[in-house]
Amino acid sequence: MSEKEDIQIEDDFVVEDEDDTAEAPVEVAKTNLTKRRIIDNLLEERRLQKQLNEFDFDL
Repeated sequence: MSEKEDIQIEDDFVVEDEDDTAEAPVEVAKTNLTKRRIIDNLLEERRLQKQLNEFDFDL
């Protein structure tokens, strides 16, 4: 039983403001999603431009 007696519980646990922690991940997610959409749009534009350059207009 001496092992169980050695376990200590910390009562100094501090809860941070929920408002600050709740907004930060949302802002990061929005920024990452925006960046991803921009990259996807640029890649799509590059792909379409390549198809247009390779297209045979003499059909």
